[in-house]
Amino acid sequence: MTTCEAYLKKQKQLVEARLQTLLHTEDKGFASLYEAMNYSLLAGGKRVRPTLLLATVEALGKTAAPYLDVACALECIHTYSLIHDDLPAMDDDALRRGKPTNHVMFGEGMAILAGDGLLTFAFELLAAQQQIEAAKRCQCMAVIARAAGPSGMVGGQAYDLNAEGNMHIGVEGLQFMHYHKTGIIFEAAIEIAAILADATPAIRDCLRTYAYQLGLTFQITDDILDYSGDAAMLGKPVGSDAKNHKATYVTLFSLAEARSMAQEAATNAIMAVSALGEEAWFLRQLATYLLQRVR
Repeated sequence: MTTCEAYLKKQKQLVEARLQTLLHTEDKGFASLYEAMNYSLLAGGKRVRPTLLLATVEALGKTAAPYLDVACALECIHTYSLIHDDLPAMDDDALRRGKPTNHVMFGEGMAILAGDGLLTFAFELLAAQQQIEAAKRCQCMAVIARAAGPSGMVGGQAYDLNAEGNMHIGVEGLQFMHYHKTGIIFEAAIEIAAILADATPAIRDCLRTYAYQLGLTFQITDDILDYSGDAAMLGKPVGSDAKNHKATYVTLFSLAEARSMAQEAATNAIMAVSALGEEAWFLRQLATYLLQRVR
């Protein structure tokens, strides 16, 4: 296990222990909704986004522990997006992380509500962070709202729907779509950490570049895995992009070119945080980890 993997495992344990305590209800009328929300929220995964937020705070010289709930709020947003992405009207996937997707387990209507519940609970959780001064809390909420909303993930998903069947959207269109669907949440994690740690404008610029290149690394690798990965390892079907007639880095270029582009993006991410010195060791190793992942 690499140092990066050990750090991810440690932070994953912290995040998951906290997530298990967050969503409970005394009202039996809400029990099925909370069950559906927890089903996806506690289904595992690498917890990369909350770990990225906490690691960036540490890289900027601050203690991350007081911001665990902020990181968990980001994971709620991410989980909501997965539930909705899997819906029959979207990607129509039946498997996620080796388990039936939310709508397969609970029905399409309840899955939509579970996603809605996680999205709105994230803001409730952020608003409750009294240890963070009010102005910073508002800034963090604004960052997440932009990243999750019509100028972010929702807009990216709309672009994706409109692009289905269009194999000629070009690399600019593909990068636009993937940035808004995937990369913008990496950027939100980084930007929130910068707010919490009082990063200088110059450092924030470096971190934005890093976040963009990291998201690109993640998405190109995701396209490669959907084309050539192992379904058992991934915990979800492969070939869903081809099934839905979606343009990817592999279909627009080639498998070899996509791998080269992913390597370039990872290298650019590593270079972007060189000014942060040794404190940013995890950020650098994470780029390589995402490039080399097999799931």
